[in-house]
This record gives sequence, structure tokens and C-alpha cells, in this order.
Amino acid sequence: MTSQTTLAKPGQEPGEPDRPDSSGGLQAGLKNRHLSMIAIGGVIGAGLFVGSSAGIAAAGPAILISYAMVGLMVVLVMRMLGEMAAARPSSGSFSAYADQALGRWAGFSIGWLYWFFWVVVLAVEATAGAKILESWIPGVPQWAWALIVMVVLTATNLVSVGSYGEFEFWFAGIKVVAIAAFVVVGFLAVFGFLPGSDNPGSGLAHLTDSGGFFPEGPGAILTGVLMVVFSFMGSEIVTLAAGESSDPQRAVSKATNSVIWRIAVFYLGSIFVVLTLLPWNDPSIQEKGSYVAALDSIGIPQAGNVMDFIVLTAVLSCLNSGLYTASRMAFSLGERGDAPKSFAKVNKRGVPQAAILSSVVFGFVAVFFNYQWPDTVFAFLLNSSGAVALFVWLVICFTQLRMRGIILRENPDKLVVRMWLFPYLTWATIAAISFVLVYMLTDDTAREQVVLSLLVAALVVGISLVREARSRKAVTPAE
Repeated sequence: MTSQTTLAKPGQEPGEPDRPDSSGGLQAGLKNRHLSMIAIGGVIGAGLFVGSSAGIAAAGPAILISYAMVGLMVVLVMRMLGEMAAARPSSGSFSAYADQALGRWAGFSIGWLYWFFWVVVLAVEATAGAKILESWIPGVPQWAWALIVMVVLTATNLVSVGSYGEFEFWFAGIKVVAIAAFVVVGFLAVFGFLPGSDNPGSGLAHLTDSGGFFPEGPGAILTGVLMVVFSFMGSEIVTLAAGESSDPQRAVSKATNSVIWRIAVFYLGSIFVVLTLLPWNDPSIQEKGSYVAALDSIGIPQAGNVMDFIVLTAVLSCLNSGLYTASRMAFSLGERGDAPKSFAKVNKRGVPQAAILSSVVFGFVAVFFNYQWPDTVFAFLLNSSGAVALFVWLVICFTQLRMRGIILRENPDKLVVRMWLFPYLTWATIAAISFVLVYMLTDDTAREQVVLSLLVAALVVGISLVREARSRKAVTPAE
């Protein structure tokens, strides 16, 4: 018999109607190797390959500090989320925990904002993948490639959670192997140990030989933080996926404990290699992209095509996981009565079909907006979801402050992952994320994202409070 996950029921207000668990009906179809690769690949987004050159241009070698600062924030947030997810595995993850700890309005609001973020990402990634595929096979128009990619990955998600896990295992595996090979080969070239390399192997000299380590001043570190923070989004996916594994507690504990080396190797390690192979202001970094320029400097043949293939797998991985994540969040919202009931229904294969299809339909609409009105409607969608990652991290922090006490009262034996130096590091993380949000308001390029994201968040919170007030009026107090 196929095993199913079991969840603690979210806390409810007095007199509130009973709400079902947030993962009933989902099948435990993800294997340990699937969860391991989802955890490893979750922190490697397409933004790392595509967006790193802009960060290098803004801060020079000091971008390493920007990556380290954001990486530390992610490590702390993941530790908090791991503490809650190991104790109470849920397909709704932080949304379900916010429901329990902060109130139904919080679970509703952050759940829908997170769903909105990922369905917009679907359009971004589908378009990025379509551009690469069109460059390889120009006979097929770009919009057709976007449609094909979306349809194929929708089909894999509809078949079973196992098929999602299998696709993600191979997509993430290619990313992991590629970037690990890049780091190893790059280090050998940096120190002159790579036979046949075209790079002179100048060691660590490039970190300071073009204007010093802070060529744009120490303040550029914060500018770099704004540019790299969103490339880390996705590390939390493993806590949603753990709800459909046979041993969620072990999977979450393993993913949480390994997040430090994953960020150190894949982000800091690879950017360090780029900055030591080439001067930070080398024109090729901006013209070709940081990783292609680094591979070219070593003498790797067809470096551009190699990176296009790696970026394509990263895009497909992000698309695959984005669709999975959006649908599971919609499923959890449906289970808690915060979305249409059809979202909470699963087919005979244990797949939430309505939640998947509704998510992909919005994704298709967003793709259409991207082609039809890229600078107006789609730009609004993109900017209004831009700061959601930071909102999610803030909610996780505040939720963990309350959930620690709830878990200790109800399931103290389940507290197998603990946040370090609680509650001091939790409050420090809240302060750091809040500082980043405030600093974004002072930055001309980031201000619009924060303002629009705050307006959308305020709208969603307002809707949740109105719904909650109406549901309380509708409930007749018990004698």
C-alpha cells in the first residue's frame, strides 16, 4: 500500500469551523535520492548563471561579500524552516506554519503571494528557455518553444509526483555536476595546474589588481546584495516536497544541515573562480556572461554552447520545480479552505490535478503578457512579485518565534532540528531582512519592486482579513 503523509492540524480560532490537514491525499512518491537532489539543486537557480555578471560589474570582487551576506541569511532562514518542517512536514510548509502560529490571515496571505511569485516565474523561465531553443532551432518560433516547454513539464507533473522527482533529479544533477566541474577546473587553472589552459594562472592577484577589492567602494556591497538576493529563491522547495516523501523528517534534517556547504561551493566557490580567472572589469564578463568568459579564458571549446545547455537545464529545473511548488501551495490553501475546494482534490495517482492546471493556466497567461505587453502588463507582474522572496523569509522568521513554543508544548520529541542561539539569531535575521527591504526603497532600480510588492501584499492581507471577519459572523457561537 502507498504510504501517505500525516500532518498536525493547523490551529484554529475559537468557533471557527474544522479545517482538514494540509496534505491529506498526497502520495509519498518522492524517493530519498529525489529529495537529496532537490535540496542540492534548489539553491542553484538560472539567476546564478545569468545574473552574476551584473553583480560583478556593480561591486567588483566585493560581490563575494554580497553573496556571503545573502548566503548567511538563507542559511539562517533555512535553519528556522527546517526546525518547523522536521517537526510538522506539510505540503504548505511555511504557509501552513504561519496559519498555526500567526493566524489564518498570515497563512492565507503568504500562501497566495508565494503562489503568485512562482506562476510569474513560470513565464520568465519559459521565455528564457525558449530563447535558447530558438537560437538552436530557429525554424520554430520562440512562443512555440515556450508553449512546448510548458506543456511537457505540465504533463510530467500531472503523471505523478514521482515523475516530477525523476525529472528534477536529472535536471538538478546536470546543474550540480556542471558547476562542481567548473569550480574544480577553474581552481586548477587559477593556480596554473591545468594542462593546456589558455589562462596564465595568476593566483589571487585579480582580486586586487584592478582598483583593489572594493573598486566601487564598500557601499557597493549593499548594491550587490540587492542584485543577488533573488537568485537564492528556491532553497525552501525541499520543505514542501518533503511532505510527499516516505521519511520527511530525515529529508528535511539532511537538507537543512547541508545548506551551508551547498551555498559555499555553488555560489561563493563559482563566483570566486570567475573573479580569480579574470579581472572583474574585463569586458568579456559583460559581453558573454561571467561563466562563459571564464570558460573562454581557460580555453574550453564551444564555451558559449556549453553554458547555454547548462542554463537551459537550470531553466527547465526551475520551471519544473516552480510548477510543482505553485500547485502544492494551491493544494494546501484548498485544504485549509483558503482556495477553491477543487484545489484540494487529488486524482487516483495522488496528484492535485486542479491545482496544477490552475497554476499552469496563469503561467500561460503570463507568458502571453510577456510577448504581447512586455514593458507594461508583464513588467507590472514581475515587479509586483519581486520582493515576495523577502516577505516569505520574514514570515518564516516571525512564525518560528511562535512555533518553537507550540512544538515544545505539543510535540517536544519532534524538535530534532533546532535554530541556533534562539531567539537571538532569529531576531538578528529579521533585522537584516528588514534592512534590505528598507535599503531597496533608497535604490532607484529596486524601489518600484518593493512598492508594488507591498501594495499587492497589502491587497492580499486585506482580502484575508475581510474573509476572516465574514467567516466569524457566519459561525453561530456554541451554547
